[in-house]
Amino acid sequence: MRIILVALGAIVSAGGFSLGEEGAYNAEMRDSQRGSPGRVEVIGAGPEQQPIVANLMELYVYDFSEMIAFKVGEDGRFGYPDLSLYWTEGGHHPFLIRVDDHWGGFVLVRRGSRVSDDEHVWDMAEFFVMSGYRRLGVGREVAGEIWRRFPGKWEVRVRDFNERALSFWRGAIGEFVGKPVEPSRVERRDRAWNVFVFESVVE
Repeated sequence: MRIILVALGAIVSAGGFSLGEEGAYNAEMRDSQRGSPGRVEVIGAGPEQQPIVANLMELYVYDFSEMIAFKVGEDGRFGYPDLSLYWTEGGHHPFLIRVDDHWGGFVLVRRGSRVSDDEHVWDMAEFFVMSGYRRLGVGREVAGEIWRRFPGKWEVRVRDFNERALSFWRGAIGEFVGKPVEPSRVERRDRAWNVFVFESVVE
């Protein structure tokens, strides 16, 4: 049995096989992640694609486990209890990211603020780009596409200890609105957030 895990820029192989062995790593995927991506797509995820989002969610939560002590369940998965709501309740919008014909991440958008009483704001609930596609402009391109699809007031929340995410969102939002946008610090339910607030205007 061979298990290949791609997360945080590391490749881990379990089962006694060498990564250099033929078939241990998808060479086409490796080559597609070098340099600038040729095509980035943001696809609305249908119910049949929920398992794909769930699989990618495992990598996303694993990334966060460096900063937050998340533990896996008895099934060996982190899980995401609210994921099914994105296909069963209104105001929830799931998306998959496709980069050069490969899955590259996902985005979960929901209506309503998580840090204020504003029910009409758009919330970037979760945003994940796989490590092999980071620093190539994929994240900014995807974020801009999402904001254009949902005009209006937006909030992007960043935990206070996540400096890399704070830097990314500061740059992506500033580029989108055409001016610097600084976050406000908000504490809610024993959590501290840096919250960016801005408008998406579609002309």
